Amino acid sequence: MRIEILPEARDDLLAGFWFYERQGRGLGAYFRDSLDRDIESLCQLGGVHSVVFGYHRKLSRRFPFAIYYRIEEDVVRIRAILDCRKRPSWIRRRLRGA
Repeated sequence: MRIEILPEARDDLLAGFWFYERQGRGLGAYFRDSLDRDIESLCQLGGVHSVVFGYHRKLSRRFPFAIYYRIEEDVVRIRAILDCRKRPSWIRRRLRGA
């Protein structure tokens, strides 16, 4: 399977990077590397995750973030990468408007 990260999900990833980088130098890079591994795992595991708000949701292994995606043909399209500490109503609105 091929992975496509939509622009809004790239923005989410960048925002997460800068959030963690402000917490401590190098932590943003660790966040990015961890999420990159989670995203790469979708090549083999895409579609096995539960559906939340109309998207498959893969929880990150190291950070409180979730990757929301859909599978269309043989492409995993990542719609959002969101902080799980946000209110569910905010996440639902974000996914509808993303």
